Amino acid sequence: MCLGPTTRALACLLAACLLLAGCGSGDSTDSSGASPENRSAPPASDFPATEGRSLTEVLEAAGPSELVVSPAGSIFYKGVNRFPFGVFEKDRTQVNDAEVALYLSPVPKVNPNPEKEGAKGAAARAAEKALEEPATGPFPASVESLATQPAFRAQTTSQDPDAATVVYSTDIDFPSDGEWRIAAVIKEGDQLSATLLPSVLVGAVKRVPRVGEKAPMIHTPTPSDVGGDLSQITTRIPPDTQNKVDYADAYGKEPIILLFATPQFCQSRVCGPVVDVAEQVKQVYGDKAAFIHMEIWEDNDPSTERTRPQVRAFHLPTEPWLFAIEKDGTIGEVLQGAFGVDALTEAVEKVAE
Repeated sequence: MCLGPTTRALACLLAACLLLAGCGSGDSTDSSGASPENRSAPPASDFPATEGRSLTEVLEAAGPSELVVSPAGSIFYKGVNRFPFGVFEKDRTQVNDAEVALYLSPVPKVNPNPEKEGAKGAAARAAEKALEEPATGPFPASVESLATQPAFRAQTTSQDPDAATVVYSTDIDFPSDGEWRIAAVIKEGDQLSATLLPSVLVGAVKRVPRVGEKAPMIHTPTPSDVGGDLSQITTRIPPDTQNKVDYADAYGKEPIILLFATPQFCQSRVCGPVVDVAEQVKQVYGDKAAFIHMEIWEDNDPSTERTRPQVRAFHLPTEPWLFAIEKDGTIGEVLQGAFGVDALTEAVEKVAE
């Protein structure tokens, strides 16, 4: 979900991907009535080797797909990145059990021809040229279930027919900053199909805190700050318990698990599930770290288009985001977009140790 008027430029990039990233139809179960389960990434050998092929050749070898694959993140850096995405039918029904691998190629820099085209025309020409660049891949994706135990599933999630149920993710090593074209190859039995994803800009956003950096100092509201009215500090129904400690009081004294998300107003429909996930993990690790859920909008009113000062302090253009912060204030792990219990547990254990 895009945040605030200061991020309108990024909104154009994200409109197609983040709005789709958690949307779907139906409940959190598959056709058998069971909750989606985690699925390990298939072996890379199940997908075509690049062997010098261009992205166009990868697409043509697999044939067109009827599925839609959309990034669930927007900010990436040179080097290895967790790349979350969603898979959908054309009617935006979620697909929970696809086998998918991603391929990428760089978009070359192209100088515009002022006599024939402007900057937009040059950008379009560069994007087309990227399809002819040698592709890198495959990067097979695992499937992370967003399901929780029933005791931790909020009404905000269970009564939302569009709540996300899974997120796909893979680690992609971007060799350099710049724009990258990405294709997905989907394996169904012995059949392969492929589709293009929206381009991503690597290294375009510099201000969001990263692993290894010191986390910003902020205050976060607690029940005593709002006279016990928890609806002012969380939109989850029932209220979550991740608001007992002021971040500033825990900073430098114990690890912190800081989650920015708004269960009621999240357009990508992943915020409710990830707050549920954090609530479940807190029951196991609550004595090892301070779990803090931070809402997004001033007065919990997205119509104002004004984000809370804590969101602005972390320079977040989208949500949800989770920061696992070590005892000395150093960021140990960052999860952008949706994540499941296993991914969060790994992040907590990393900083709690």
